[in-house]
This record gives sequence, C-alpha cells and structure tokens, in this order.
Amino acid sequence: MRRVVITGAGTINALGGSVADTFEAFREGRCAIGPLDIRDVDRLTIGIGAQVAGYDQAAHFNRQQIALFDRYTQFAILAAREAIGQSGLTFTGDLAARAGVILGTSGGGLNTQDENYRVVYEEGKNRVHPFVVPKLMNNAAAAHLSMEWNLKGPSFTVATACASSNHAIGQAFQFVRSGMADVMVTGGAEAMLCFGGVKAWEGLRVMSRDTCRPFCATRSGMVQGEGAGVFVLEDYEHARARGAEILAEIAGVAMTSDASDIVMPSRQGAERAMIGALRDARLNPEDIGYINAHGTGTAANDKTECAAVAHVFERHADRLAISSTKSMHGHCIGATGAVELLACVMALREGVIAPTANWQELDPECALDVVPNTAREAKITACLSNAFAFGGMNAVLALKTA
Repeated sequence: MRRVVITGAGTINALGGSVADTFEAFREGRCAIGPLDIRDVDRLTIGIGAQVAGYDQAAHFNRQQIALFDRYTQFAILAAREAIGQSGLTFTGDLAARAGVILGTSGGGLNTQDENYRVVYEEGKNRVHPFVVPKLMNNAAAAHLSMEWNLKGPSFTVATACASSNHAIGQAFQFVRSGMADVMVTGGAEAMLCFGGVKAWEGLRVMSRDTCRPFCATRSGMVQGEGAGVFVLEDYEHARARGAEILAEIAGVAMTSDASDIVMPSRQGAERAMIGALRDARLNPEDIGYINAHGTGTAANDKTECAAVAHVFERHADRLAISSTKSMHGHCIGATGAVELLACVMALREGVIAPTANWQELDPECALDVVPNTAREAKITACLSNAFAFGGMNAVLALKTA
C-alpha cells in the first residue's frame, strides 16, 4: 500500500476565493452568513445563507464557457486552478494516463435546473438551450476538470448528499494507495443557493432563520452555503521524487451506512466510521488532536455526533478539540467535506484550530471542547474530518503530518 499525500489545495467559498483567504477567515472566526441575494428571495421563509458574495462569472470565464458551465462547475474549476497550480504538476504522457478526477456534489447544476424550469413553467416557453443537460448533469464538473487538465485516468462523480466530498476524497485516496493512479484531483462543488434549492430545504424544517450555532444550547438549525474545495492527491514517493511541497498525508478512510433512517442520524454509524478511519490509518484515539465535525447546528446531528465522539474517544474526549466550520461558511452540502478539509490542513500545517463561531451557551448533550468563537493555537499531528449524510451515509477521513 502506497502513502498518499496532498500536494495542492484550492477553494472558493463564502469566506474567500482562495485557501489563504479562507485560512485568514478561520483564524479570525469570521462568519460569512448573511441575507441571500437571489431571485424571489421575498417568497422564501429562509432568507439567509453563506453566499460567494460579489461573484462575477464574466471575470473568470468567456461567453462560450458560461453557456456550458453551471455555477457549481465554475466553482470547481476555480478551486482546481488553485490546487493544480500549487501542485506544480503538468499532465502529459504517462502521468496524464495515470491521473484522474473524482468530485462530490449533491445537486449538480441546480441553478441551471432552476432557471430552465422558470423558462418552461413560468415564462411558458417550449424550448430550452441545447446544452441544458450537459450543463446540469452531476458529472459536468468532473468532466470539465478532466478536459481542462488532460486527466485521462479514472474520472467520475459521487453523490451522497452531505458526505459526497468525503466519499469522493476517500475513493481518490484508495485509487492512489492501491496503485490504480499516481495522482488524483478530488474534492467537491455545490451551488444550491437558488430559489428552488432553498425552497426544497425549507420543507425539511431544519433551517435556521438567524445563523448557524453548532453545539450551542440555543442552536436553531443549519444554514446553507456554497462553493468548492479541490485537492491534488499524490503518491508520496512520486511527490518526494519531484520535490513537491506536501501539505498533509491522508492516512486512512472509512465509510459506513446507518441502514436505519433517511434523515435521522445514528450514533452507531458515526462511531463505526470514526473507529474504521482510525484503524485504517493505524492511529490510536489518543493520537487525534482535532476533529472537524459534521456539526450542522441541528438538534439531532449535534447531540448524536457528540455522543459518538465521546464514546469513541472515551477518557481522551475531554482533551480533544472539535469544531464545526459550518458556523462560518455554512453547510455547503456536497462540497462541505472538501471545504472543511481545509481546516484540517490548517491545523496540521499551521498549528491553528478553526473555531466554532456564534457559540453562546453550553448544551449538556454537547459538553465537549468545541473551540468556541476563537481560533486556538495547538500542536496537531493527526486529525479526523467527519461527514454524516442524509440516508445514513457516513465517511470519515484521517489525516496526519507527513
């Protein structure tokens, strides 16, 4: 089994248009949640979200590309530009054939769907643009990344709701570790902040009307976000031979299914995923200094996740930092695991733990060290990134310093 390292990272999200901007926001504990600026927002019960503010697609793409790229694909490409640029890799010859892309998304081209439903049902038109299907399909972003950077190896999309990115990164990790590929571009992208996307989530009655306060006694629900996070995963020996800068090592992954309920989380499923990731990484519970929690800010998720962490880490739990950066960048659904993995990279490389913002009051059922409101300096050598999705589909990544 080969070691797998991260040699490039890129992002665009509500906190910033780069990894450096996002790290700065994490350090400041800055919350990017605010009023939504979308069409028909007055018809929504929920009027807040974590949007990529001031985004101008024409500043990044030409008219032909805009006709082909949904907002979520645009986010994926921008994040990939940063990640692949940082990696220093050029995909030609044998390397192109042994490099691929696996991305996670839940909604895919939801903005394109929303716009074209309006064209047909609201405006009464009988024709839509011929590129609607290629623009809205869930594999569009992965396809465009493969074409843009000549990635000719295994390429596909994973859609497992809020665990999509972690599943995608876990699959990419397995491909490199097993030798199926030398390099994989992976992560996730999502752009659900359109009228239909927000209206659908309203129906679940799990959305907050003010802000996201994970693990807090006064929490009132989740807040949607948008964006993308993309990483370059590489065989350790391949990276070392070319003198690449290594950001972190992905040491293990585990995936479980609750097999119980379509929306209610299971403590046992979360526990098995965390235990499995530790086992796969050959790490002990006491090796873990930080967990980036799923931490949605809903009543059910937060207490279930805290109970699972307390049980898995037992006596070590009171010395373990756990935070939810969804309190700052919102719940990016299929992209959330990828954006949150940045907090793990920051903890390992820079010794700074991103906080749980907006925290107000202790909930006895979430009585862990949730790093409330203020970032913290700490020496972290290993950490976990949790993702627990609707459908009971769980994916946990274990990272360590290389």
